[in-house]
Amino acid sequence: MFRPPSKMVLTALTAAMVASVAGAQTPAPVQRSSVDIPTTSGLPEFRDPKTGQIWTPENVGQGPIGKPSPADLAFDPLAQAERIKGVVIQRPKFAPLSWSAPTAGPGVPLLTMGDANLSAVPARRWQVVMYVSNNSAGTLAPMIDCRFSNAGKLVEETRALLPGIGAGVRGGLTVYGPKTDLFVDRAACRVVSP
Repeated sequence: MFRPPSKMVLTALTAAMVASVAGAQTPAPVQRSSVDIPTTSGLPEFRDPKTGQIWTPENVGQGPIGKPSPADLAFDPLAQAERIKGVVIQRPKFAPLSWSAPTAGPGVPLLTMGDANLSAVPARRWQVVMYVSNNSAGTLAPMIDCRFSNAGKLVEETRALLPGIGAGVRGGLTVYGPKTDLFVDRAACRVVSP
């Protein structure tokens, strides 16, 4: 003979279903149209051939290294006053990586940037590698400004003119900064257009 479940059993089952549905929902990703990127830990690095010590922007000038030599005292990255005048224009290559349904709306910008990484290519240039997503339902040709700085002082300002990015496309690009003979400790990039 079938007996209907009690009210307490039904209440417990309902509570379990509500909890499992609430737990399955994930928060929406953070959408940004600007990023501020410190140098990546470990890059650039230099191994001292005499001592074997590995120096990075985070540890240079720290620790028990003995009395500094005149050459050591001559280099102070915070005292660097060099600056590249004007705005450097570049047209970086854009590599499409994935596609998702367009989501632009009141809370989501047309174009978002994320996962940006500032590093140096030894004996070449500083670079910011980032990912850009077109959240709109149309093709966009964005402009991104990046300001490479050292201790809060501007070293170079760059404007990246990207090719047309299709609706819902996410891809990667590299924005190049000054040569590595100039010290950079931060890059701030923002979408100028659209």
